[in-house]
Amino acid sequence: MKNTPALEARGIEKSFGGVRALRGVSLTLAAGEVHALVGENGAGKSTLIKIFTGAVTSDAGEIRLRGELIEHNSPAKARSLGITAIYQQPALFPDLSVSENIALGKETASVWSKIDWRARRRHASELLEQIGARVRPETLAGELSMPEQQLVEIAKALDTNASVLILDEPTASLGDRDTENLFRIILELREKGVAIVYISHRFEELGRIADRVTVLRDGQSIETREMAGTTKQDLIRLMVGRELETVFPPSESVPDAVALDVRELRCKALGVENVSLTVRRGEIVGLAGLAGSGRTQFAEALFGLAPRDGGDVLVEGKRVEIRSAADAVRLGIAYVPEDRRRHGVILKMAIAANTTLASLGSISKGGFLQFAKERQTALGFISRLGVKTPSEDTPAGNLSGGNQQKVALARWLMTDPKILILDEPTQGIDVGAKTEIYRLIRQLAARGLAILMISSETEEILGMSDRVAVMAKGRIAGILDRAEATPYNLLELALGHQVTAP
Repeated sequence: MKNTPALEARGIEKSFGGVRALRGVSLTLAAGEVHALVGENGAGKSTLIKIFTGAVTSDAGEIRLRGELIEHNSPAKARSLGITAIYQQPALFPDLSVSENIALGKETASVWSKIDWRARRRHASELLEQIGARVRPETLAGELSMPEQQLVEIAKALDTNASVLILDEPTASLGDRDTENLFRIILELREKGVAIVYISHRFEELGRIADRVTVLRDGQSIETREMAGTTKQDLIRLMVGRELETVFPPSESVPDAVALDVRELRCKALGVENVSLTVRRGEIVGLAGLAGSGRTQFAEALFGLAPRDGGDVLVEGKRVEIRSAADAVRLGIAYVPEDRRRHGVILKMAIAANTTLASLGSISKGGFLQFAKERQTALGFISRLGVKTPSEDTPAGNLSGGNQQKVALARWLMTDPKILILDEPTQGIDVGAKTEIYRLIRQLAARGLAILMISSETEEILGMSDRVAVMAKGRIAGILDRAEATPYNLLELALGHQVTAP
């Protein structure tokens, strides 16, 4: 590892109103280093990287780039200095093509200049091929899945020739193959002397690519240490200030009668082909597969978000027609989508309004909302799910990721579902919040809900599922009992292979 100080934070302080987000945080990043930054949601990671990129101004302390003090920082200045960040939530323009998004902000042509569209698409194609992204340059960004959007953001960052690259949960929505491609790119950039800040809650990744790790807790830098020899339990202890006995709570439910029976469901528009699957009351069925395998698309077709071309759906033994999300809700099916900030919660809306959004009829009388009932209902779910918030009137966007996920869950629990579909339920949230979400999921299964849980995290699938269905190329490649569900078997099926002894 090179010892050249590429980026330094010294004694950074930041408060928002009466809340101290950062308390004298210091961090030194060397050129040619991958430096992991970890901490629970609310620990100060996002605030610190926003100060690095000029999106937020610190109250005290200083930032130095290669020894030079950065004064009057701003997003434009940070970019000009070679500091680039890729945030967890992609910020692409949905109505522009992939190649246009990549070129945006870099081209300096005047309004009278002629754009070489062919060269732009060719350049975008080369960048996408470099990171192994299977995305066409002419595709509109709004038509891409979350993993595909993330890969475009990575390609866009590579095009800036940054000397300091900040990656905020870059693999949160990526499958194994795309994650491996990203790691390859990161290691290549490290060899070229790029300094990389890597934020992730996936501790198994850090041992593979990080040189050092800094732990933040309650806005303070607790410790910086070499990643070699640091265990997951070490990091958890430093992050939460205590030992966590277990991440995955034990199952307390016994699967009962079949609640959901899907038979050869087909949806050509979403690439779903002949999917058959059952979920019993009190059972958690994990749905695994690589990015692009069709997991989310299957959930969307099942929930009525796209018309299916064939197949049958039975709820509690009765064949049903689901032509819309309203039909699904009426039949007792709830769906918490993977992108909580776009589809899970409305960030500017209060927690109370978010909670009741799918059940307005139950808090209305004579066509008018009963706001007192709305607040009372929300307070009940805040207490039941342990949502950490000053008030039910707090905007959802002010909450941590884990608490936003609880609000998204509360909205659908209020519909009193029989079947609950969870798409990436812990994506981008810290280990403490994950444990809380897992406990809630277990409790819901124990009360008799049939739960279909989609996840890209193998550990999560194995730790929470009673059975595991693995998808590949829009089909179910295999279904494994708990005893058969191993990382090896999951990967074999995800790659379209038959499960064989390792």
